Amino acid sequence: GKPLVTTMHGSDVRLARKVSVVHPLMRAVLRRSQAVTAVSSWLADEARAMAPEARIVVAPMPADTAAFAPAGTPVAGRFLFVGRLNAQKGVADLLDALAQLPSTATLDVVGDGDDRAALHARAEGLGIATRVRWIGHIDRSALADAYRGAIAVVMPSRDEGLGLVGVEAQLCSTPVIAYRSGGLPDVVDAAWGGTLVEPGDLTGLAAAMRARLVARSAAGGVDASAGAARARMLERFAPREVASRYLALYEQAVRDATA
Repeated sequence: GKPLVTTMHGSDVRLARKVSVVHPLMRAVLRRSQAVTAVSSWLADEARAMAPEARIVVAPMPADTAAFAPAGTPVAGRFLFVGRLNAQKGVADLLDALAQLPSTATLDVVGDGDDRAALHARAEGLGIATRVRWIGHIDRSALADAYRGAIAVVMPSRDEGLGLVGVEAQLCSTPVIAYRSGGLPDVVDAAWGGTLVEPGDLTGLAAAMRARLVARSAAGGVDASAGAARARMLERFAPREVASRYLALYEQAVRDATA
């Protein structure tokens, strides 16, 4: 008899979309919910495709704004990828794009996954193996340092529920280059220094990375948009701000249930 609030994060909706027999169950759960939230606009749209009558509020989860903050100077030419090494994350596309850049451009890859061996072989075949560092899993404090040491974080992934890596990078004042897919357009925007590329456009991805190299060199290592990106991330993802939004939503759910 208590009011139910349902929050959708990403994999839950992606998996449900692929299995049609689940759709009626999802509609039933959302009808039963006093309030429904999704962490990105794309995720809300995906859920509405299964449950058109659902009233969904976009309300992302918080990021660790204390751990991820600016410090230090990025290393010239170093790009960064953070995530699982699988097809969805698009590391193969990133390697292909890196091969189109000058030899001074390098890439750090943080994370692991089933495609690790195939991606190592791809880097060898492209002749860029010496320009890629495969770092594997690292702890959170080291991850913050990795963000700060990059001139840009590259996210060529498809159908991300939100893209928390992009939030964390911009909290560290590091620009993000990403595919215009899933929830990433909620996080990455040219208005605060981000770059969106159409999924699968390897030439466009390489051009965005090349532009970042040129911009950093011309600005002497200073990124004028970094402050705007961090301010935007704090506005949307600071724990206190997120908690305030969800508290108001829970309180409204209680009022609606008892009305």
